[in-house]
Amino acid sequence: MTQPNAPARKPADADTPPAQADARAWSVLLVSTLAFLVCFVVWMMFGVIGVELRDELKLSSTEFGLLTATPVLTGAVMRLPLGTWTDRFGGRIVMTILLVVCAVPVYIVSYASQLWQFLTIGLFLGCVGASFAVGTPYVARFFPPKQRGFAMGFFGAGTVGAAVNLFVTPELEKLYGWRFVPRVYAVALLVTAVIFWLGSARDPGAGKANGSWLDAFKVLGDSRVWRLCQYYSITFGGFTALSLWIPQYLKAEYGMSIVMASAFAAGFSLPGSVLRAVGGVLADKFGAHSVTWWGLWVAWICLFILSYPATDFVIHTIDGTETLHISMPLAGFVALTFVLGGVLAFGMASTFKYVADDFPTNMGVVTGVVGLAGGLGGFLLPILFGVLLDLLKIRSSCFMLLYGVVWVSLIVIYITEVKRAPILGDKQTREAGVLVR
Repeated sequence: MTQPNAPARKPADADTPPAQADARAWSVLLVSTLAFLVCFVVWMMFGVIGVELRDELKLSSTEFGLLTATPVLTGAVMRLPLGTWTDRFGGRIVMTILLVVCAVPVYIVSYASQLWQFLTIGLFLGCVGASFAVGTPYVARFFPPKQRGFAMGFFGAGTVGAAVNLFVTPELEKLYGWRFVPRVYAVALLVTAVIFWLGSARDPGAGKANGSWLDAFKVLGDSRVWRLCQYYSITFGGFTALSLWIPQYLKAEYGMSIVMASAFAAGFSLPGSVLRAVGGVLADKFGAHSVTWWGLWVAWICLFILSYPATDFVIHTIDGTETLHISMPLAGFVALTFVLGGVLAFGMASTFKYVADDFPTNMGVVTGVVGLAGGLGGFLLPILFGVLLDLLKIRSSCFMLLYGVVWVSLIVIYITEVKRAPILGDKQTREAGVLVR
């Protein structure tokens, strides 16, 4: 806490966290969020141009899921090394290099013509998705602990890039063709790299990691890390997967054009991005546990309703048979996905409030591991969506799968936090136990 007669603030590279955020911290937060937003637009690009490629390349649902998910795989895998490099070399250097290097494979996408080419290039351009593991610890180190939930939530709101992608990419595709899109985004990455470098500052945590590279990973033996991986795999992984999947779902289920489907899909992606900062504030005020617990219960209800496929019931009455038709109207679908996107955003923010509170000296590594789990969820889920659709022929099967995953997360929280709360003696755990009753 800040004391009335506290001495002048320590240098930026001091070990202790700042007492309050200064102008430099806000500048770092803004340019880092911009960089993450642009990276997320590029990362989600295949979710829109892939719909046209599906018809052009005559892809099955499984192949389409693989196409959209391939960049997510690299974005997941690279989060761990990039998070570690951020602890070692600093977020400013790592983020700038990432933006510049990834512009190359993004541009090359415009020359691809076969599925294997898109998959191969997608593995390289997917590195932009790992920018989250760079920006999260980088931004957090400029803010005091009491504001880190907000700072990381605000930065995480860069996932609004998913909504920007749904608005911008279809228009560019409609006016100039899909090959124009990756060329524009490659230039955008280079321009963003310049803006980021000018607005950012030296990372106060750069080079502060103690011991060898192997020592940095010893924290992975803590069971709390893997619990957070479970939470993030559904909140971020589910958000990413649905952002990629919903445009083609709306096109097939409601007969929309890709432009219209993308616009309606923004009803899920936009709140799932903007409200992440709100989730960070709530986590600062009420605790990460309460926000995660109640958010997943709301998600469970939404997914239960969305899972129900269009159904006709034949009822035998004394006067004959009556048919009852049940289906999800478009307005109901948009409303439920809006709520779902919001609570997933709260869950994403609260997960990293856990990270900042529990692992303040290992944020880069833990962020990388948890981000890896979320990214793997975002990679695997679209593929599983496609497999289930090919096998069951039920479009709402994607929501059925997520419903089951949310159940697992709720069980994990209950066993590891809620049920143990009365037994453990520390104040924070007791308060968490009270909040969920």
